[in-house]
Formats: sequence, C-alpha cells, structure tokens
Amino acid sequence: MDNFNEFGTTATSPNKETGAIISHAFEIFKNTFLYCLLAVVIYFLLSYLVQIITGFNSAIIMEQIKDSGGDVDYKEIIAAPGFVAYSGANFLVTLLLSPIFVSLIYIANKSNFKQQISATDIFFAYKQNFINIVLYAFITQILFTVLFLMCILPALFALPLFFLGYPILIFEKASAFDAIKKSFDIAKENYGTVLFTAFLAFLISIAGFLICCVGVYLTLPFAYIAMYSTYCAYCGAPRQIDNN
Repeated sequence: MDNFNEFGTTATSPNKETGAIISHAFEIFKNTFLYCLLAVVIYFLLSYLVQIITGFNSAIIMEQIKDSGGDVDYKEIIAAPGFVAYSGANFLVTLLLSPIFVSLIYIANKSNFKQQISATDIFFAYKQNFINIVLYAFITQILFTVLFLMCILPALFALPLFFLGYPILIFEKASAFDAIKKSFDIAKENYGTVLFTAFLAFLISIAGFLICCVGVYLTLPFAYIAMYSTYCAYCGAPRQIDNN
C-alpha cells in the first residue's frame, strides 16, 4: 500500500500494547493541544448557536437533572421547548463538523512527522474523502445511539470495532463501508488491546466533564489522537498527505 511510511521516516509507531499506544497519543496530544482546543471551541460555539436558534436551553435541563439527583424523566426532557428541533439540528451540525475532528488525525500525523502545522489544517478533511467521512459519522452515530439506548455495555463492546475507521478514511481514502470492514477486521484480531485502548481513550476524553464541565474543552479530542496512535500501531505511520 503506497500510503505507509518508508525507510528513513522520522515518524514513530507505538508497540501493539495499550500502554504504549496511550503514551504515544499523549505525546502527540501535548504537541497539538491548541489545534485540538480550536476544534472543540468551534463545535461548542456552533452547538450553542443551534440552542439559541431552536430556543432549547440545555442549562435548565442539566439543572433539573442535578436537582433530581440523577433521577431523569426523559419524557420531561423531550417535552422541553425546542428539544426536538435542537436534537435534529444538533445531529446535522455534528455530522457536518465531524471532518474538523477527523482533521485532528491528519494534524497528529503532521506532528508525528515533526512537520509544521497551520490553523487551516483543522479543515483538511473537508477536502479529503469528505462524503465518506460524513457517511461514516452518520452510520456510527445512529448505531451507537441505538446501542446506548439498549444498554451501555453493547455500545462499549462495539466501540473498538469502529475505532480505526476515521484514520482509514483519511489516510487510505476508503469508502465508509470499506473503512468499517477494515476497522472491524483489525479490531477482531486484536480485540482485547483495542477494546482497552478505546475504553481508556473514551474515559480520558470525558474526564473534563468529571472535573468541570468546561474541562471537556481540554480533553474531548484525545480520542481522535488515540485513534491515530492505534492506527500507527497496527498499520504503521502513514505517509503524510499534501494539503493542497
């Protein structure tokens, strides 16, 4: 495959172990932190704009959940003013913004190759396999929403099967369905390691909520960097793509 690194590359690939992969991801995350932060800020600003347009106030809902001690009445949430419109609009916004987070994988690769990164790189995935990235995001969002509604465990155990999809899409220009298949095949053969890696990456990504809600701005993108490091571990560091 012509997209993988050749002899003499300055990029690094971690061993096929969870600890090595997470450490590799942390090192890249530190070097790309400002761009990760930019991606999250863009997402939350547009999400807040959707709230204003639809009239839905998530702060009130969060306060109700806090006051109830976590005893959530989903019927009341669904009946809240603007909730249905907000949910639909936010789902669409999330799909259209998915290439921004996928671009972090491209930025991670530039960092791994010690190349200069620019702010415009955050939009790279809009011109690199955009349709398949959005289609993949649509499929996985629907799937994980259904799994989470069933029970959190099915979603957790399915997580590693799709963990490598985005790197495959951006570096191999695969179709959404080919990316699902290849990600599934790699994870199936290395299920334990990929499961533990995906689970730790997910916990780190949501750690901002546990510390302080604002903290999610700092931690949310880590999962995408971990996807990149996992891809490097099992497929090798991909040759950098020209941004032109």
